[in-house]
Amino acid sequence: MPSEEERRLTENPQVKRLIAAAVEEDVGEGDVTTNALVQGDEELRARAVAREELVLAGGPLAEMIFEHLGAEVDVVRCKSDGERAQSGEVLMDLAGPARPILTAERLILNFMQRLSGIASMTSLYVAAVAGSGVKILDTRKTTPGLRVLEKYAVLCGGGTNHRIGLYDMAMIKDNHREFWSRHGAGGLKGAVAAIRAASPGIEVELEVDTEEELSEALDACPDWILLDNMPPEELRRCVEINAGQCRLEASGGITLETIAVVAQTGVDAISVGALTHSATAVDIGLDYGRS
Repeated sequence: MPSEEERRLTENPQVKRLIAAAVEEDVGEGDVTTNALVQGDEELRARAVAREELVLAGGPLAEMIFEHLGAEVDVVRCKSDGERAQSGEVLMDLAGPARPILTAERLILNFMQRLSGIASMTSLYVAAVAGSGVKILDTRKTTPGLRVLEKYAVLCGGGTNHRIGLYDMAMIKDNHREFWSRHGAGGLKGAVAAIRAASPGIEVELEVDTEEELSEALDACPDWILLDNMPPEELRRCVEINAGQCRLEASGGITLETIAVVAQTGVDAISVGALTHSATAVDIGLDYGRS
């Protein structure tokens, strides 16, 4: 049975539109090479194979692509999304009409390589903080139009989705505070109250840069406080000042080399923009003709 995340992915209208857009972009009015050189009744077997160690993400999209093409291709996934594969392991078996398999090859690989790259990088960050209880959060630093897929890939790597967009969580940054100070009343507490009045049920996060700002932020009683670009020593002091009053997120310039130290400060979560904006696509190949 597919996981709940996979089910939501394949049923998401936005994902279906992305598949349609990808097919339109690559196939257009037809695959002129395949249609000219491959007979319509020819059959083909193929295997998607990992060329390096990776965490898989994007497997269900292959079936969605064939469905959009109107092709009856037998897709057998040998690895589920979120599973680790070693170099040389088979990820997926394909069997059916040769034309749609050849036409869909690059689309399938583009999605799987990109999303598996995100999942693989996320898994490294998650492993680096194992045992600390700290969650690894993604950000809005995603490829425009592909956020739903890239954040799904973060889940496959063991990370946690945080603030899907501007609509599902409020984030009060320095620029918002500046504008609020011009006409709003009550400082940060008034700003938090204004958001909650305008959007009941929405969580509110406040970004702070210093310990002094943290004290003011705590008086505003937000749901989250983002501690931005603070060294570990300052993060520890902020955790002590907070004393469990609010969930704390550390962010800013955190790398695989430094994240373990940040996790030891006692924050609840660490957000890493690199999970989506800097992940390198992994190497996956499609091998033909193997039984």
